[in-house]
Amino acid sequence: MKDFETTYIAGQIVDDNVEFTLVELSRVSGASEEEIKLWVAEGAFEPKGAAPQEWRFGGACLQRMRTAFRLAHDLQVNAPGIALALDLLDEIETLKTRSKRSRSN
Repeated sequence: MKDFETTYIAGQIVDDNVEFTLVELSRVSGASEEEIKLWVAEGAFEPKGAAPQEWRFGGACLQRMRTAFRLAHDLQVNAPGIALALDLLDEIETLKTRSKRSRSN
């Protein structure tokens, strides 16, 4: 008989209607406020609002922010590299979606 190991994963579904402030996004993503400001300055993220205290980030931004955090901390990618990598990942996702659509037609 095989032994099975059960793993529980806790999570929360966040949709794009949810908005995060800079402080909230920092807290849930693990990235520091300074890192987020730097990534915004590099164009990796485009928050609503004129100043950091007014910034609002959509819920869909959370996964992208976590990816940026992993690139910065696990792979030591700098801010311009993170902006480029995120743009390339977006392009790959767009191409995958187009490919799936063309195959289904």
